Amino acid sequence: MRVLLVGASGQLGFEVKRQMQAGFTLMLPSSRQLDIRSAEQVAKALRELKPDLIINAAAFTAVDQAEQEPEQAFAVNERGVKHLAQSNLPIVHLSTDYVFNGELQRPYREEDKPAPLNSYGQSKLAGEKALTAVNPRHLILRTGGLFGVHGNNFVKAILYKAQNRQLLTVVNDQFSTPTPAPALAKAIGQLAKHYREQAKLPWGIYHFGGQPAVSWYEFAVTIAEQALILGLLKQRPEIIAIKSADYPGAVCRPRYSALDSGLLQRSLGLSPPDWRDGLRQMLAQLA
Repeated sequence: MRVLLVGASGQLGFEVKRQMQAGFTLMLPSSRQLDIRSAEQVAKALRELKPDLIINAAAFTAVDQAEQEPEQAFAVNERGVKHLAQSNLPIVHLSTDYVFNGELQRPYREEDKPAPLNSYGQSKLAGEKALTAVNPRHLILRTGGLFGVHGNNFVKAILYKAQNRQLLTVVNDQFSTPTPAPALAKAIGQLAKHYREQAKLPWGIYHFGGQPAVSWYEFAVTIAEQALILGLLKQRPEIIAIKSADYPGAVCRPRYSALDSGLLQRSLGLSPPDWRDGLRQMLAQLA
């Protein structure tokens, strides 16, 4: 089966390539070769590559930058998705927990109403709507707090800061379900395998987040503890818990954006990962 992986050079795309080396013909155009912001480029690429399935892992994910340059975020996260959707090819598309406002005090389910607080979340929700409006064969995976050995992420940021200074300040009133990129990539590979064998998927929107829910402060403390054990840090950094209101210049983010992954587990047997296991595996690769 021919699979077009859009965003192959990113954090998730890197892991998807690893997971889908066998059993698929992967097509991996760079962003220069396939700029999804261009309808003409997308149409030309699809005519030439003739994929059976599209996996869209491309996104404008810089939350702070999106607030300053919303037109750039929407160009990729909405217009780019629309161009791919118009192919009418089956699409596995990645979205985010930031489509929610974080006011619930329980993990978000698929039927909960989105209400994004910032331009990044708004652009990703617009992409979801663009896809669902024109292409019925879509499977949208919302995730959050993605981390892995490739690319930039919260785990690497904490390690870098801990290695270069003693005092860290991390918010303790924002909660997420951090997701190991290899686990998400494995789930995507299983979805592609299911489509290859069954010629269908249970189309719709699903959540896939690491478990359990945790504050960013608690996540940072766990990162430091594991890094010490593996010798990635020479001494324990001082990590100070602060409130979101005390974080200077911060873009408004949801206070509680944990995801309930039960529907995907019931539908396809894809269990959400324990982020603590994924963290240990990532840090072991970096050690």
